[in-house]
Amino acid sequence: MKNKRSPKTELRCPPGIQIIKPIVTGPDLEEERYLSVDSSHTCFLWYYKVMTWHISVPMTAGDMLKEIRGNQVAFQDCFIADFLFLLTVPLLTIPEIPGSLPISSPRGSQLMADWYDCVLSFVVVVADMETFQTNDSFRTWTRVRVPPNILTDDERHSVSDMNLSQDGIFFLINGILYVKSFHEFTRLGRNVDLPDGGIIGITSRKWCWVRYLMKAKRGRSSMAIWTENEVYLGYTGLKFVKIITTENLKKLLNISPATTLTIHNVEYTAHPLELALLLNYCVTCTVSKKVYLVIYNEDSKEWAHQDFALDVAIDSFLIPRFLYSAMPEFILWDKHRIYYYYHNLTITGVLQTPTESGNLSRLSDNSIIHDVFTDYFGNIVVKMENNIMFYFKINIRDAVKLHLWTNSTIKSVTSMNAWGQVYLIYVFENGTIHPQEYPLKLEAESIAFQRKEKCPYIAFHNNIFTVFYFLDKGQNLSVWAQIVYPENVGLYIIVESYGPKILEQKEQVHYEIASGYCTKTMTVTFSQNVNYEAVDDYFKLQHQNTGLLLVQIRPSEYARTCPRSQNVFQVAVGCDGNKFIAVKGFNKKECLRHDFIYIIEKSFLRNRPSKNLRVRYNWKEYGCPLRLDFREKFHPLLQLYDDNGFVEDVGVNFIVWEIHGRDDYTFNNTMKKSGCLNEAQTWKSMTTLNKHLPLEDAWGPENYKHCFSYAIGKPGDLNQPYEIINKSNHNHLVWPVDHSGMYVFRVKILDPNYSFCNLTAIFAIETFGVIPSPSVYLVASLLFLLTLLFFSVLVLSYFHYMRIYKRYIYAPLHKPERKQKTN
Repeated sequence: MKNKRSPKTELRCPPGIQIIKPIVTGPDLEEERYLSVDSSHTCFLWYYKVMTWHISVPMTAGDMLKEIRGNQVAFQDCFIADFLFLLTVPLLTIPEIPGSLPISSPRGSQLMADWYDCVLSFVVVVADMETFQTNDSFRTWTRVRVPPNILTDDERHSVSDMNLSQDGIFFLINGILYVKSFHEFTRLGRNVDLPDGGIIGITSRKWCWVRYLMKAKRGRSSMAIWTENEVYLGYTGLKFVKIITTENLKKLLNISPATTLTIHNVEYTAHPLELALLLNYCVTCTVSKKVYLVIYNEDSKEWAHQDFALDVAIDSFLIPRFLYSAMPEFILWDKHRIYYYYHNLTITGVLQTPTESGNLSRLSDNSIIHDVFTDYFGNIVVKMENNIMFYFKINIRDAVKLHLWTNSTIKSVTSMNAWGQVYLIYVFENGTIHPQEYPLKLEAESIAFQRKEKCPYIAFHNNIFTVFYFLDKGQNLSVWAQIVYPENVGLYIIVESYGPKILEQKEQVHYEIASGYCTKTMTVTFSQNVNYEAVDDYFKLQHQNTGLLLVQIRPSEYARTCPRSQNVFQVAVGCDGNKFIAVKGFNKKECLRHDFIYIIEKSFLRNRPSKNLRVRYNWKEYGCPLRLDFREKFHPLLQLYDDNGFVEDVGVNFIVWEIHGRDDYTFNNTMKKSGCLNEAQTWKSMTTLNKHLPLEDAWGPENYKHCFSYAIGKPGDLNQPYEIINKSNHNHLVWPVDHSGMYVFRVKILDPNYSFCNLTAIFAIETFGVIPSPSVYLVASLLFLLTLLFFSVLVLSYFHYMRIYKRYIYAPLHKPERKQKTN
């Protein structure tokens, strides 16, 4: 130890458990700590101090949550610790306007804090003298104040709840909702479809899901507001919608209209699209009441009554907090106790303590619960009003008291920094605020050493590198997890999913044992095996087989000393909005960027109108046209892309059509040459069959039928052009050679088993060439032959008529009649 007398010093310790106890003078006591020192910490120090890493990471607008994972280094047994962090753009704090006044909670109340679910460094804290805001986890901060003459002095110091949203900071004051934005401080009520009073609570999302699949068009809400009898959802842009009343809830729950049903509390779950309601139910409502739970899905708009009922005193108030889990798992607390509901509400009870049967107040000098901190690693910290803290983890049924950390007279609140770690925010009487990192891992390890607690497994690894996976038609997802544990312990890996039953799940387990340790590796494959071709209702079948699943992989047992309890991720089955197709060879860079006008002759148009068509070429939409000699055939090659770039060349069937109605082109393959046994679908046959639909909707994957079976379709002329193209069928577009033209095509994927997306693209082709004209020599030869023929006929006619003329010159035209002799 460099300096024993300094409050901050440097210790150089050998590997192992070190007992550290500072010598403190004064009334405060300091507990000894058990500091775990691993040999790899020296490596941490060397890498951190000597080398500076700069990593360029490709990033999209919604790409926020990142994790650095370390691999063991071959020398000195060094490794880099896993590190979770958020890549976000800093948000601007609301400026403080001169002359504005403080807004706060009632005098003597505890701190309130809220932060953006995906921007953890942006925090607002309400104290009993001021409201504070930060965009860098209180490294810097400013005050939030309101204009005068809107609230009375009593109202300005009566904030009962606060919420942070993209639209600003929401304050609940005496049952009325206000919002503080960059430009104004506004009272909300009927002007935005909210009640003018009687609001008892507001809440926002606690867990960050940057990506999710939602089939409904409205989008996902950002906050919930409720009265005793109504629930509203809030959306960006100060839009609010009432979703339910207690009268409707009575009908859903089959509760008698004569009973009393009120809304107790509302909380967003860990599911990105779900909201939970706690309901008070009673008949006489004098001594006790029952608390029920219903969950609302914003996408399906369905209410699900959960297998949950809790009897409490009539004046009890419970606060729920849903844990970071795929299944509905949450904790509840009142002033003194924590209630847990694990494994889809199948394991329930009161959180236990070594003494006092779970009554945390008796273990903390009769203080009451102030706040509960939860994080993405399964850690749960219960903070009492006097700053005593208790610790447990998800699926753990008992809590331990942590070492004393903060003076009981200082007001503090827990928050989460940008890399998901807990820190404490202190607010002092002089109106200043100060953050302090809290070493939860070290404090928990110290307590665990005292209690001789150990994690039941040595290691738990997996290859889940993201929290969101998209599955399209024909795709599958395989992940693996591995657990290493001492022999004869008997651990295994559990895979659980929550959501619609739209995927098949196959598991394969590999088992090894060596040197007294067992290794189990499980591979899980998710897939869908549905044929969408030639079905009665294509779109209905697609809707039934799309949706969002939450999946978690966890060990069968764990303890407070285990680093991470479980891995949670989404599997979205449906259309990825970032997926698109393009025709290879087309771009917007290799031509002059300008719009122009051209004319299509009426005889070249599909419907044969009475006038020529005047078309404006939209360069921004169509891109650069490809110029082709009209004697050159063209075979489009489609390529699939997503937000990460090129994915693959598209090998399935697709169709093309000229968007302005041209039909003066054809295809080089015939139905017979393509192998058809019956007449194939064509644009003519499909538009005739679907006259009520526009051209682009007349033919697609929803009504595609192939021609390669006698059982499908009907016989017909197989010498017609085959109008379906794919990568390998060598079917080309063929142009007329008697005129040039500009063609703007749209291409659409026709295969019903390729994608949930309606994949289309536009490309333009300009044909050119010399229109064939008769040869001069050929014309001269024909004229010579015609002239020769004419004179030959003339000469022959002359001699023919001369012969006739000569014969009649020397012979009379009429011979005299001979007299007959009379016998």
